[in-house]
Amino acid sequence: MTVQRLHVEKRFSEIAISGNLVHLAGQLATDLSLDIKGQTQQTLDIIDRFLADAGTDKKHIMSVMIFLKDIENDYAGMNEIWDTWCSDMQALPRTCVEAKLYRPDVLVEMTVVAVKPE
Repeated sequence: MTVQRLHVEKRFSEIAISGNLVHLAGQLATDLSLDIKGQTQQTLDIIDRFLADAGTDKKHIMSVMIFLKDIENDYAGMNEIWDTWCSDMQALPRTCVEAKLYRPDVLVEMTVVAVKPE
C-alpha cells in the first residue's frame, strides 16, 4: 500500500494518507500570542482545513491526542472551544495530557487520526 504525503516540509509532512486512513501531524496555532481559547480555535480551524485537503472531515475522526502546556490552567478554556467545535456530532475519542511543548508560547498541540468516508 502506498503512502501519500501532503503539505510536505523539510522535516515532516502535515498529512499522511494510506488507503482510507489519514494521519495529521501535531497541529498548533499560527498566532502564538493568543490565549488558550484563541490557540485552540486556530488549531481546530487548521485541523478542519487539513482534513478537507485529505478528503475527509471531523465527523470521520478516529482519535485526537491533545497536548496542553498547562493542563491545570488551560483545560477548561480548551474544552470550551472544543465543545463548540464538536457540538454538531457525537463526542470524539480523545486523550489529553500535559506536555512540555517545543516552544514556551505554544499552549496546545493536537494530532489526529481519521478515515476517509466510503
